[in-house]
Amino acid sequence: MIGEPARPGAKKYVLFDVDGTLIDAVDNQRRVWRVWAERYGLDPDEVHQVALRTRPMETFAQVVPDRDPQECLATLHELEDEDVRTGVYAAFDGASELLDALPPEAWALVTSNYEHRVRGRFARTGLPVPRIIVDAASVEEGKPSPAPYLLAAKRLGAQPRDCLVIEDAPSGVQSGLRAGMTVWGVNAPAAVDGVHRHFGSLREAVRDILAVTPWSQAETTPSPNQ
Repeated sequence: MIGEPARPGAKKYVLFDVDGTLIDAVDNQRRVWRVWAERYGLDPDEVHQVALRTRPMETFAQVVPDRDPQECLATLHELEDEDVRTGVYAAFDGASELLDALPPEAWALVTSNYEHRVRGRFARTGLPVPRIIVDAASVEEGKPSPAPYLLAAKRLGAQPRDCLVIEDAPSGVQSGLRAGMTVWGVNAPAAVDGVHRHFGSLREAVRDILAVTPWSQAETTPSPNQ
C-alpha cells in the first residue's frame, strides 16, 4: 500500500470502473470469446487467456495474425452486443446500495467498454446510470493511460487529487494512479500493486466509499427521528 495523495479529510468524487468492479461480467466475457474463437477455428481457452491480458487488437495480432483485425473486431462487437441483449448479468453485492446513495454530481463511470453496452448492462441489473460516462470512444488512449480518468474528473469539475478511483484490474489501477488520484481496489483476493487501500469485495468498501463522498444521501437525508 502507498499513501493517499489527497488532503487529509478532503471529500472525494468517485470514479468507478464497470466490468469486474460494479458488474460481474467474467462469464459473459468468457462466453463471447469462446464463440469468437470457435468462428475462427481456434482453441477457446487459449484465446481467452490471451484476451485476459491484452486489448482486442493485440489479441487478434497474437491469435490470428493473418486475418484482418477490423473484421475480427467487428465480429467481436457483434457478439458483445448480442450478449448485452440476451446474456445474464449480475451486479456485485453492494453496488445498488452504493450507487443509489450517490447523487449524480458526485460520481462517474470510466470503462474500456462502450457506453451503449454499459447502459444495456445497467438496465438489465437495475443499477442507476450517472450523467457522466467515459467510454472507449471518449479517449484516444485507454487504460493504463491516465486519459480516461482525467477526462472524467474534468467533466465532473473535480481536481484529480479530489477523486477516488474504484478498480479491480491492474491496468485500471495504473490509470488512476497516473492521473494522480486515490485508488482503492475491490473484488480481488489480493491487493493489486499500487492501490492505496484494498477490499476483498465491493460490499466491504461501501461504507468507506460513502464516508468520503460529498453530498451522499447517507449524509444529507434526515433520519426519521429528525
